[in-house]
Amino acid sequence: MLQTAFNGIVTGIIMTLPALAITLLFGVLKFPNFAVGAMMTVAAYMAFALNAGLGWPLTVATVTVAVVFGGICIVIDWLTFRPLRERGGITLMVASLGLGFVLENLARLAYGNTARSFAMELARPFRFFDIRMNREQMITIVVSTLAMLAMYVLLTKMPIGRAMRAVADNPSLALVRGIESPRIIRWTWFIAGMLLAVGGVLIGMDRAIEPLMGSSYVISVFAAAILGGLGSPLGAFIGALVIGIVSEMSTLVIPPNYRIGIPLCVIALILIFRPQGLFGQAYIRK
Repeated sequence: MLQTAFNGIVTGIIMTLPALAITLLFGVLKFPNFAVGAMMTVAAYMAFALNAGLGWPLTVATVTVAVVFGGICIVIDWLTFRPLRERGGITLMVASLGLGFVLENLARLAYGNTARSFAMELARPFRFFDIRMNREQMITIVVSTLAMLAMYVLLTKMPIGRAMRAVADNPSLALVRGIESPRIIRWTWFIAGMLLAVGGVLIGMDRAIEPLMGSSYVISVFAAAILGGLGSPLGAFIGALVIGIVSEMSTLVIPPNYRIGIPLCVIALILIFRPQGLFGQAYIRK
């Protein structure tokens, strides 16, 4: 049981970064981006190309891809979402679904359906009491923790983070205070792209790299973001841990193939009893 709980914590930590990207984008742009799974897949393949193809160390490849993919996300927004911005969140959500299909099939066209792995040295797992840990899990915990701390500092201590929160709370008032929404939107996409790139690499380390690797996490990641409260970074972290642990622990009583039903049940219950999530703000109807 301890091993299962630890695996659940690692699974939740893997989902933390994409859940945070979803909540950042929703907070500023007010639409659910269903292309996040395909974006993580593309970023993982980019890191694979640098790591296994060109022989770069995985750390260098990940940092490079994170920065580059942040810029790619700004271009994606400029080409796909910016022209539709005034048409509402539903239109943007549908556009994100189409974007996800395009990116996923581009990855399949480039690399086929064969599962691939990063070029990493093999290392023996070690035990801590009755818990078996491998190197990839330790890297995932450290990287995600550092990323969450960096996001906390950015959102609470740095001017760009405060500007992002201001635009998320009230774009009109933020504009009056001299905060330009287009610039904040670009920064939001850049940061979200970096989070998705790192998240894609972590998923690729945890399992094989293949075209559907990111899409298989979409439901769980959205469940984590909704549970924590869309627009709440702290909620994304707590929600991801809860979904990861509950999903893994459920395999003790139900077949593993059915654990995807856990996030769906969480989404349904949260939307019925507390639509704003655990840490989100209730919507005010006028």
